[in-house]
Order: sequence, then C-alpha cells, then structure tokens
Amino acid sequence: MKSMLFGAPWLLAHRSMLAVDQPRKMSLYGSDYVMWKDAIGDIHALPNACPHMGAMLSEGWCETNSGTSTVTCPFHALAFDGKGCTVLPGSGKKTLPQLKPLKLFIQGDFIWSYGDHQPKIGIPTVLDDVAKTYNFVGHTADIRVETDLLTMLLNMHDYNHQNGTHRDLFRITEVEFHQFVDQGHRSHAFYEMPTEPYSLLEKVRKPDLFLLPNRLKAHLENHFPSLVIFHGETPLGKIAQCHLFIPEAENRTRTYILLFGQVKHPLFNLLGDSFLNFSKVVVEQDADILGKIYSDTPRKIKLNNEVGMDWVRRNFESFPTVVEPNLSK
Repeated sequence: MKSMLFGAPWLLAHRSMLAVDQPRKMSLYGSDYVMWKDAIGDIHALPNACPHMGAMLSEGWCETNSGTSTVTCPFHALAFDGKGCTVLPGSGKKTLPQLKPLKLFIQGDFIWSYGDHQPKIGIPTVLDDVAKTYNFVGHTADIRVETDLLTMLLNMHDYNHQNGTHRDLFRITEVEFHQFVDQGHRSHAFYEMPTEPYSLLEKVRKPDLFLLPNRLKAHLENHFPSLVIFHGETPLGKIAQCHLFIPEAENRTRTYILLFGQVKHPLFNLLGDSFLNFSKVVVEQDADILGKIYSDTPRKIKLNNEVGMDWVRRNFESFPTVVEPNLSK
C-alpha cells in the first residue's frame, strides 16, 4: 500500500531503548515482531506470534545461555533462538526455523529495517554523523498515534502550526519563515519564532523555563520519510533533537525522539532530563492535535510557507523517485 511507503528504511529503535533480555513488541507495515537484546549486545527480531498457538512472544521472557539468549513463549514455554528455532518438549533436538527473523540493518546503536520489502532508498547516514559529534542524552516520547503516515508527516512539516499547537508551552507569537532548501529526499527549513517571555516568578516556580529563549531559532534537517532533526543552540550547548516516524499499520504511526547534545557548560549534563521533558511535551501536543483533525476535510485555504508540506506530498506521491522542483526557496 502506497500509504506506508514500502521500501523505505525505518529506525525501529536505538540500542538504549532495549533492556538486556527484555522482549519488546515492535510493529511495522501491519506486522508485529518481538525484539530483544542479549547479554553480548546482539539484537534479534522474530514475528511476535508463537507458531504453536499464536501467543505473543513479547509477553514472555528471555533465557540466557553463554551470553546469547532465547525468547520464551508465555503460553507453553517454548524457547526460540534468534534464527526462529526451538526445541520441542521430549525431543532434545533443535527444530528447523519455525519463524522467519526480521532482517535488521544495525549501524552502531541504530537498528533499521525495511520490513520484508526490497530496499528502494538507502539508509540515511546522518545519525551516524550526529553520534560521532554529539553526546547521546536519551530517548523520550515513544508513542503510537492513530493516524496514517502521510498525515503525521504533514503535521511535522507544517511550520505554521507552531504558534497554535505549541503555544501553551513556548508562548510563540508568530513564525518568521526564512528559507526552505529542497534537495530531493533531503531538505532544510530555517525560521524563527518570537515568544512572550515568562515572568521571573514563573521561572522560579518552574526552573526548567530558564532554558527557553525569548526567540526560538529553528533549523530543521529533514530526511524523507522517517527523520526530522531539530538543530538548536542554547547558552549551555547545542542540541540535535531527532524525531523518528514508523508506519506500524495503515492508520497507526509510531513516533519517538532521540536527543543528542554538545556540551558548552557543565550544567548541560545536569539538565538533560529537562531537555527530554520539553521534547516529550512537544510530541504529546502534536499527537493530541492529530486526534482532533477531520483528515478528510477539503482544503480550501492555503497558508504561506507550506513549502515543507508540499515537499512531503511530492515525495510521497513520487516515491521512490525524486521529482522537480528541487530548488531553494
């Protein structure tokens, strides 16, 4: 189905999101998988339904043997290794693979997959570059939104929604859009957002607010279709806030944030949780508004600076081909 862009790479998780020997459910393209990390750091992923009677393997547990581990079905305690093999009770012999492992592409701490589809575009290398020059702060806002992938991406590239959806947190008064650079499946957006400042009393009551500048400067680096990086700078250091998107099903999209930082002042390390909290609130506000949209409403109004949304629609329609315009605006 075109709505899920088969053949695109999706970042299922960062290694930090997987606890050792703790099975976790992952979904992609309407299929569920169980993913786990063993004690030696290897990542495994299998279809989530036990081939015996369909129990969810992600609801089971892992058993370790010499560092590697198996995932065990919670129904009848059948243990499956990373290749999908098990040992039937009383047999003492390992079976042939009963489950087909999900093919993973692991680059450092990043776990990518194309599902069961042939790759149509390459895996972006930008996160590897970020990881080399920034410190990893953490992950946050791992949520599932009952919306299709296109609607999710349009929201993320709608630069006019900042002073509506995110007004309560940042008190944004307007969006001053500067430039959009179209490079095919990659683009950059530059804009600024003046805000109504918080009072000193408000900041004293909630010290995290001291981190918010009076004018937000935004540089969004976009990699179609799965990644948006917000590059920001504070007096304490730089941040690279990476928003990820995954089509779990035709009308359900998962999103989460990986946060990286370059430290200028020691306080930056102490405020990592505050930066993560701001990121979490932003995603929650986006998810909230997506649940209050009639997506089938005819569009009779077009605002200025919808060039990011146009970029999404054009790439969505032509995927995997890149079509014109490919211009700076």
